[in-house]
Amino acid sequence: MNRLLVKYLSRIMLKGSLEIVDAKGVAHRFGDGSGSLVRARFTSAAAERAVMLNPELKLGETFMNGGFVVEQGSIYDFLATVLQNIGGGGRAWWARVIYRLRVWTRRFRQWNTPFRARRNVAHHYDLDGRLYSLFLDSDQQYSCAYFETPETTLEDAQHAKKRHLAAKLALAPTQRVLDIGSGWGGLGLYLAGHADVDVTGVTLSQEQHKVSNSRAEERDLAHRARFLLQDYRSLTSRFDRIVSVGMFEHVGVGHYDQFFQKVRELLTDDGVMVLHSIGRFDGPGETNSWIHKYIFPGGYIPSLSEVLPAIERAGLKVTDVEILRLHYAETLKAWRERFLARREEAKALYDERFCRMWEFYLAASETAFRFQDMMNFQIQIVRDQNALPLTRDYIWQAEEALRRRDNAGSRPSLKIAGE
Repeated sequence: MNRLLVKYLSRIMLKGSLEIVDAKGVAHRFGDGSGSLVRARFTSAAAERAVMLNPELKLGETFMNGGFVVEQGSIYDFLATVLQNIGGGGRAWWARVIYRLRVWTRRFRQWNTPFRARRNVAHHYDLDGRLYSLFLDSDQQYSCAYFETPETTLEDAQHAKKRHLAAKLALAPTQRVLDIGSGWGGLGLYLAGHADVDVTGVTLSQEQHKVSNSRAEERDLAHRARFLLQDYRSLTSRFDRIVSVGMFEHVGVGHYDQFFQKVRELLTDDGVMVLHSIGRFDGPGETNSWIHKYIFPGGYIPSLSEVLPAIERAGLKVTDVEILRLHYAETLKAWRERFLARREEAKALYDERFCRMWEFYLAASETAFRFQDMMNFQIQIVRDQNALPLTRDYIWQAEEALRRRDNAGSRPSLKIAGE
């Protein structure tokens, strides 16, 4: 194995037990021998060189293409063993050079015009809908869940997330609510059904648009919840409440001012917004190159230091910030386990290479939230600071009221149309 790679791994691997077999069949041991052994193998010298020169891109690619095989343990075990040693930093000097170049040029990759935004969304969200039903909860919530206890199931944690967001919105009957990036409609339908508000959702995914409106019809909520195939930038109506969950990661750092200026235009004078997004603890950075190429083109996970100034420049006020630390790690763990349990069904939809790609995506994402300074934030935003009660008591009071309503009857299960 390349001497630089051996030297690097020997330096950073202070705990755990890792064995890598190089293309010549020579085994190299790293770590202090603690924990379960993870053994991986390079199948060719080309794969070995590629990973050494550009690990952030090429590790995932070689795993997808069979050039890097985990023979003992799983790709999650390999990533967890390595990343718990290096955390959010620890890049080799040549990898740091590549990363810095990507940071300097990131605005070009995140230049999300309406056309590019539609294309980027289609790349990920217009996949066969049956794929997502293999690992998401029954409400098709494709964002960080809210685990109220360590024993909470994924189903209950996703429901708790919707309840938590609804409480922060301080809803009142007949209010007009906008859901920017409405997904498969679960949150919008929850708000329409539980808070008696009028919901408009916008998405750029044709698949999500179709499913969301079908669900509204099935639940007899189409009169209070409609979902538009439309870019939020083209909206002109004003709303009492705005919520956005898991969409801000697709905006791009060069468009933050545009996003919040549009929010200010759409929000009534006494309106409230809640923004739920993935974030980073360690300051501004750049999207992992493998994730950008294969999973979320045009996407970027922001730091609070990039988001808060844009809110201020738009003339908006931040009234509450909550950090969800390990909630997404637990969400991704549940998704990964569910996907692996039904892997053969995913393979029937696509192929083996796609399954390896998806397994790497879920494993890499989970380890990023456990070991690499990733988190989720919820920011509450207003135009007028008098729009909300003086203390935060209204949040837990609303949450408890919604919990009692949930517990009073069985929750309806939302399924993809045709299931």
